Amino acid sequence: MTRFISACALLVAGVFPIVHEPTQFRSTASELVVLPVYVTDRTDHYVGGLAQDQFSVFDNGRRVSIDFFSSEDTPVTVGLVIDSSSSMRAKLGEVIAGATAFAKASNPNDELFAIYFNDAVHETIPHQRFLLAADLAGLGTALSSLVPEGRTSLYDALIDGLDRLAAGSRPRKVLVLVSDGGDNASAASLDEILTRARRSNAAIYTIGLFERFDLDQNPRVLKSLAEATGGERFLPQSAGAVLQACQHIAREIRSGYTIGYEPPDRDGVFHRVRVEVVGADRRKLSARTRPGYFAARQTAEENGR
Repeated sequence: MTRFISACALLVAGVFPIVHEPTQFRSTASELVVLPVYVTDRTDHYVGGLAQDQFSVFDNGRRVSIDFFSSEDTPVTVGLVIDSSSSMRAKLGEVIAGATAFAKASNPNDELFAIYFNDAVHETIPHQRFLLAADLAGLGTALSSLVPEGRTSLYDALIDGLDRLAAGSRPRKVLVLVSDGGDNASAASLDEILTRARRSNAAIYTIGLFERFDLDQNPRVLKSLAEATGGERFLPQSAGAVLQACQHIAREIRSGYTIGYEPPDRDGVFHRVRVEVVGADRRKLSARTRPGYFAARQTAEENGR
């Protein structure tokens, strides 16, 4: 199990097959739920240095045993999904500066892509699927293609972003959405996006940029996307706050804990997950993770064993 734990420390949220050799990921009769967990204190500061026995995990209200535990900084596949509709024209400079700050604060081996959307979804890196986060010149060239015009196809862009994440080689997946939250041009619906997001292993972080009386704003959509995936929503009120939000997200992705356990049931339905953490002084800390996962259904062959 020790070698297996080391191999799986790279995985984040989702359900993955349990294996017993470090380089082979083959299915067995059981599966592993792997969750990213971010712990903060009462002042909302990240808490590091915690031990496994300070964590408790509950699956549909039932406490489960933790099979592995890690706090390593491992590379991720990250997608920047940027609103470039006409309502974002005044914010474009902040967006580009924030995206650059995000890349600078990221693990240099993160796999990065960026798409932007207005009436349609647009590619910013036409000749390759991903850049390394360390390639700031390449990212700058990609972001220079942003043109603020047209309407807002937010939901279609998220579908595209989730599809592109699935093609990434890093086991951890994150989307960072920069938008006012409105949508007036998509074929996809919010319900479709939330369903896809809950079934994916991607955490979605959202940054809401809009003026106070912006008719296109929809901060509730941004909150729903973050809460459904274990991400976080930010509503910065200034250019400096945009930079801080981007840097905060990058630091959080690199920190945190990874917890894995065997699901108690394989019933094909959504399981709610809760993680509790107790500090060294017995004070309760706040733990954020995905709200749950869809369990795999046991096959007829397995039932007959």
